[in-house]
Amino acid sequence: MAQIGADSFAADDRLMRVDEAVALLFSRVRPVQEVETVAVAEAGERILACDIAAPLDLPGFDNSAVDGYAVRFQDLAQGADTALEIGGRAAAGHLCSETAPHLAGRAVRIFTGAAVPEGFDTIFMQEDCRAEENRVVLPPGLKRGANLRLRGEDIRTGDAALPAGRRLRPEDLGLAAALGVDRLTVRRKLRAAIFSTGDEIVSPGEALKAPAVYDANRFLLQGLLRRQGVEVTDLGILKDDQAAIAAALRRAAQAHDLVLTSGGVSIGEEDHVRAAVSEEGALAFWRLAIKPGRPIAMGAIDGAAFVGLPGNPVAAFITFALMARPLIAALSGAEFEAPRAISVKSGFACKKKAGRREYVRVALRRDASGAPVAEKYGVDGAAVLTSLTRTQGLVELPEDVVAIAPGDAVNFIDYDLIR
Repeated sequence: MAQIGADSFAADDRLMRVDEAVALLFSRVRPVQEVETVAVAEAGERILACDIAAPLDLPGFDNSAVDGYAVRFQDLAQGADTALEIGGRAAAGHLCSETAPHLAGRAVRIFTGAAVPEGFDTIFMQEDCRAEENRVVLPPGLKRGANLRLRGEDIRTGDAALPAGRRLRPEDLGLAAALGVDRLTVRRKLRAAIFSTGDEIVSPGEALKAPAVYDANRFLLQGLLRRQGVEVTDLGILKDDQAAIAAALRRAAQAHDLVLTSGGVSIGEEDHVRAAVSEEGALAFWRLAIKPGRPIAMGAIDGAAFVGLPGNPVAAFITFALMARPLIAALSGAEFEAPRAISVKSGFACKKKAGRREYVRVALRRDASGAPVAEKYGVDGAAVLTSLTRTQGLVELPEDVVAIAPGDAVNFIDYDLIR
């Protein structure tokens, strides 16, 4: 399990900027140390544990990018057609049918991916040429080196190929395979336990009796965790009983790297998670200068990280994206890059407090010119789940902005970049 110190999440009472909070996380949290070796085909979305250097040149030999005719540039006439005898044939996976000494002053019929004979440095596309029996007529104007893929132009032996900490994407797996790497050393997957608390909460499929409500957050957060490659244990719903919650936390911490809950960490008489975490470990509240999202409870229980998110679903979603996702990256030993926003036009007016970063749920439309315009969802309460399902992302309003008007440029973050 990950070993998190009791003071890892200590924070002062001032409002912290999101970027400051993320930097603080990465300075204090150590990743899991266990690694495993898996087949390249099974390594997608895993965290690479060590740097990979290229064991060979890619490509490993000069080869043709097209079907056509390979020539030596020096054999071409300048400013006029060149007619050359066809002296050989080169197909992918096969050597040229003629050796280099017999090919001087001749053209070679060549196919995509085939090795280029020694001394040949330019390739004509077949559709640009005119074949006449055993010769080919080549048009003027082609530059030396055209349609030629040089050995090592992609990557050279010993060059850095993939860095440790990379969450392996399909294109990374393709590069590893092209380099002949069949197995990769990756970090062990994180293990997270998740539960909800409340006498008023029931799971979907169970009878709903007034004034009970169905549990949404547990399923929202499970989906978010699994998208981050985390193995999730669902501990269900715990009643409002401090002793039962403390026992569940203790058991979960022994077998997991992270324990995640939503709600129950305020100062109310029925908010038993706060007291249970304080009893079993160490608890701190991170006061982030954001909206929506109240203070996030973070702490440690027997070496496992604890995160208590707000109870309102939208606030839970946004604070997961802003803080739990970076924490998961830190625990996983993964590179972390803040989501890259794109500039769009605002389709709404808004005022906000200075010094606080706000996130507005928006749907995108196109104006008459085709430019994207962000339209604010009509109901913006932190408990309104449809404000997430009927929008495409968030407009991020920085701390120094106090008002925007329709037509202003704003930063848009697609949900796919933060979940």
